[in-house]
Amino acid sequence: MEEYHRPCDEVGFSADEAHNIVKECIDGVLGGEDYNHNNINQWTASIVEQSLAHLVKLGKAYKYIGTCTVRWENRTMNCIVNVFAIAIVL
Repeated sequence: MEEYHRPCDEVGFSADEAHNIVKECIDGVLGGEDYNHNNINQWTASIVEQSLAHLVKLGKAYKYIGTCTVRWENRTMNCIVNVFAIAIVL
């Protein structure tokens, strides 16, 4: 069981830090793109995978769950990302 307990630098979840990470991932994937229904699955998967990978690299004792929805309304594209950080204390 010891291999599952990684030391973390800091206790507590920083919503601001997570927000910045997710925003950078969204900008990296969708920046400069026009809406294309055929690319939605690829975009959402990339945003979630990149966001969760960057959050895991922080080395904090959390499990992460992420969702992403990309919508097209009028002349704008909206990207909604939810990230849940779960800490299990034994």
